[in-house]
Amino acid sequence: MNPLLRIRHLDKHFANGKHALRDINLDIARGEMVALIGASGSGKSTLLRHVAGLVAADGGSESMIEIDGCCVQQGGRIHRDIRKVRSQVGFVFQQFNLVARLPVLVNVLVGSLHRMPWWRSWMRMFNAQERALALDALSRVGIADCHAQRASTLSGGQQQRAAIARTLVQGAKVVLADEPIASLDPESSRKVMEILARINREDGCTVVVSLHQVDIAMKYCARVVALNQGQVVFDGPSASLTPALLRSLYGVQAEELLRPATPSAEGASVHVLPQPHAMPWAAQAA
Repeated sequence: MNPLLRIRHLDKHFANGKHALRDINLDIARGEMVALIGASGSGKSTLLRHVAGLVAADGGSESMIEIDGCCVQQGGRIHRDIRKVRSQVGFVFQQFNLVARLPVLVNVLVGSLHRMPWWRSWMRMFNAQERALALDALSRVGIADCHAQRASTLSGGQQQRAAIARTLVQGAKVVLADEPIASLDPESSRKVMEILARINREDGCTVVVSLHQVDIAMKYCARVVALNQGQVVFDGPSASLTPALLRSLYGVQAEELLRPATPSAEGASVHVLPQPHAMPWAAQAA
């Protein structure tokens, strides 16, 4: 079976000289839910942005990224038909990327812009069928009753669910979620991860989610890809990620990944180091 996502020889240097990605080679099958883990600065966000065609790899390199047989970029050049390819890629950002002053329903309807004539998208003229699709997506993520509110009035967890609803309306084949729970409390984090797992299961959507917390990766994703200093240092079953293995891969940075989030008395997220023996992841439219 051909993989839905193919990455070959992906290298990226930034202007400051940092070697952010080092010869990344990955295949991700249709319908997989994969966790991308790593300590801060390991290259997770950079990798996802390359897959979405938001950033180009090193010029003149042998890099190549394909989604469902369509080229995203090759040799450090974004493909000329990237808008068409990008319409199949839903991107869930850590900071939600909603337009705060617009109603939630309109923010979700943005996911349908790539299917509309330019004049309708420019005037935000959505028909009844498109509105029904957006309301159904909001219902699936549990916030249909918020559809008329301004996005700025929602909690962080609700805003992230609206962002996921936007990818449902988009009809994305691949959802890339970049630290989608990093700024959320534990209960909101659980809801967001369960929604991602459900659309992966029910819609057959391929989901790649970057995460800091290994316990959450193990709970929701059968496969984990671990990055360290821009390199893939582990690619396999999440059940194989023991504390000992993580410490051998990351050294002292492993504690950042081994820290489960627990609710404080005020409901905020605090971190508690585990005992040594304990171990329990807006698309651009048009």
